[in-house]
Amino acid sequence: MSRWVPLLAAAIVAGAWTAPAAIAARGVATPPKHELQVFAAASLADAFGDVGRVFERSREGLVVRLNLAGSQQLAAQLAQGAVADVFASADERWMEDVRSRGLLLRDAAPFAQNRLVVIVPRTNPARIGRLQDLARGGIKLVLGADAVPVGRYSRMALRSLARSPGFGPDFATRVLRNVVSEEENVKAVASKVQLGEADAGIVYHSDVTASIARFVRVFELPEGVSPIASYPIALLRGGSEPDAARAFVQLVLSTEGQRILVRHGLMPRAVPGAP
Repeated sequence: MSRWVPLLAAAIVAGAWTAPAAIAARGVATPPKHELQVFAAASLADAFGDVGRVFERSREGLVVRLNLAGSQQLAAQLAQGAVADVFASADERWMEDVRSRGLLLRDAAPFAQNRLVVIVPRTNPARIGRLQDLARGGIKLVLGADAVPVGRYSRMALRSLARSPGFGPDFATRVLRNVVSEEENVKAVASKVQLGEADAGIVYHSDVTASIARFVRVFELPEGVSPIASYPIALLRGGSEPDAARAFVQLVLSTEGQRILVRHGLMPRAVPGAP
């Protein structure tokens, strides 16, 4: 009797592997999946990951593919012929670049805001105790490159601090002398500080996620110093899923979508005319 056991097991396995083919032959195969291509700023990785999962549950057979990078990199990819359905930028500058090339299907809409914070490793080897210490000689500072939205906002914040009491007019100049690396997206800045490869970095508030927070210490910028990053979103020409793209943007702008963004540390979009 025991010699039949391996044969029976093999038959069961074979049946399990051939069942899908038999179903397909009867014409009831799983429908092919459609892909919605979303180009999104790196700082939206976690938030749009959740938005995408919610959207997929409402659209059977559709998969949301996120292409996450610096906004300037995404704009360059689109300019070079990359095809996508939706573009979500971390600033107006790169959305305007894409618009000027005739790549938008309709005008962009603001959908979220963000602010800056300074982070240092939890061990704080440079003994940074206040923002003024960023100008001290020997500090290893990492920023986003100037073309990257977070890099441009960071430099704006430093110039604003230089005009604030207690910092001095040469504060921004002295801080920028300490820059040892300029990154192509904000996630790279956060990663270098988290790993202790830099003494400090400037990132978005939303980048201090639960997985990073235990490895870093956060310094808030004074009220009115941090520029508010405005995130626009738009439909793109030539996308393969225009109806799904419209619905995705509507979800991002909806109450449900805004709750998801806020849960991930972003601020809700500014509504024109609101106080």
